[in-house]
Amino acid sequence: MPRVPAQEPHLPNDSERAVWRALCEQAGDDDLLMADVRVTHRGEDYEVDALVCFAGLGVVAVEVKGRGIRYDGDRWTIPRGGRRVDVDPVGQARNGMYAVRDSLYRDRRWGDRTRIRFGHAVVLPFDSVGEDFELPHCPRWRIVDRGQMPDLVASLRGVLERQENAYRVADLDDLDTIDEWRYGRMPLQRDLLVLADDREAEAERLTQDQGALLDAIRLLPRAEVRGGPGSGKTWLAMEQGRRLTRSGQRVALLCYSRGLASYLQRRCDGLSYKSRPAYIGTFHGLGHSWGAEVGSDTDYWEQVLPARMVDLAAGLPEGQRFDAVVVDEVQDFADTWWDALLAALKDPDTGGIYVFSDEGQRVFARFGDTPVPMPTLLLDQNLRNTRQIAETFQSLGTTRMRAVGGDGPRVRFVECSAEEACDAADEEVDRLLDTWRHEDVALLTTGSRHPYQAHLQESLGQDGYWDTYWDKDEVFYGHVLGFKGLERRCVVLALNESSPRERSRERLYVGMSRATDLLVVCGEPDFVREVAGEATLRKLRESAT
Repeated sequence: MPRVPAQEPHLPNDSERAVWRALCEQAGDDDLLMADVRVTHRGEDYEVDALVCFAGLGVVAVEVKGRGIRYDGDRWTIPRGGRRVDVDPVGQARNGMYAVRDSLYRDRRWGDRTRIRFGHAVVLPFDSVGEDFELPHCPRWRIVDRGQMPDLVASLRGVLERQENAYRVADLDDLDTIDEWRYGRMPLQRDLLVLADDREAEAERLTQDQGALLDAIRLLPRAEVRGGPGSGKTWLAMEQGRRLTRSGQRVALLCYSRGLASYLQRRCDGLSYKSRPAYIGTFHGLGHSWGAEVGSDTDYWEQVLPARMVDLAAGLPEGQRFDAVVVDEVQDFADTWWDALLAALKDPDTGGIYVFSDEGQRVFARFGDTPVPMPTLLLDQNLRNTRQIAETFQSLGTTRMRAVGGDGPRVRFVECSAEEACDAADEEVDRLLDTWRHEDVALLTTGSRHPYQAHLQESLGQDGYWDTYWDKDEVFYGHVLGFKGLERRCVVLALNESSPRERSRERLYVGMSRATDLLVVCGEPDFVREVAGEATLRKLRESAT
């Protein structure tokens, strides 16, 4: 078995997965395999699909292309979106090789060692190339096609063996250095970030596998999907909205909170108009898009605007009504809000309704339920939180979830008073930034807002404040009520409630489950014991020792 990443890398398509499996099966025990190697070279970003490092020989940069690629005597093309587009697999392989080679040689760990053999190749796992194929810049031996896949490694070794007069062969020390180079200059940061990258890639793969559930409800006009934190509900909601839109339906993808709405909008920005739902945003924003007057007090949001939306929906023309609505975090919706959504459907009796929920995250003092009966499907796997985090908040949930998100750093519990919680959290953020990036970290509160969050909201407005969530150079400051459905690799949770209140348990549950990789909780042990029970406090203290 060759040397490979601790977790299987994220491989976005069948072609790359087929090549990766063949490499793992055929490479030698001392060989080093890497996937999705990204390098910045001379101001440009490059991505190498696979980097194959042969002990006693050298390094090959591999570009993988999928089904249907063709060379017509002048250019390479590949089918995408119902048409053929130009590609340059040979140039991508060559440029990726140069970027990797030059980055490696500039790295301080390479030192004064001489250069080793580098080569590049194109692999077409599902297409064939004639034996007489030849280009001035790409001889036939630089291409591995479908018929050569059983001998993929031998073919790639042949690329380097033809360069026997070019530089020296790579030894095991060279491969060790390449392995270190791949993961950056700071060993601790490398370990944390690379493991987080691996976990995220695996979580994305597992989440996409959940798409099979949407296949199961394909013929159902209405359905509810329930699952705890980390189960992939938000991804499924977006994917359901995309699928329904792709099928020709006019769809509204809805939620309650501004933060989650911003996330849904950003994630859907890359979709084509044929796949992007007609409306993506908050329930109340939908009313404003219909022309509802803007208000501000609680009665306006809870009663006045929803009632006004019912009136406005009744006057919508057919072209502005929806074939289906998809609602994420539906437990946030009140009963009265559904009158407006049903009125917005082209057919309120049979129109599509697909909702995604977690009763354990019902943090608002409103008790609503979907107004029509529908079958319920249950997600019982936590895909996104590490085992250490998932086990800490497990007892707070309404359903038992199986943690499959892998291992990570231990949870930390900083015991302090509610009054000291924000200051303690600030210190923990500063400590995290020694090894994590700003974009990885969020500080959340359960009581009053952190002073810096209040400053941002007052100076930038709500839309400007939520834009900071996407700022890669800033730590995000938020409140658990607005962070539902969102996540950060590292979350520092300040329990700054002076005493338990209604929904304190749910707030704690939401806050602890927002971290995918590292959780730090700052608060009073007696508060945790009172709102969450002795078992949760014991888990926190056990994790922190």
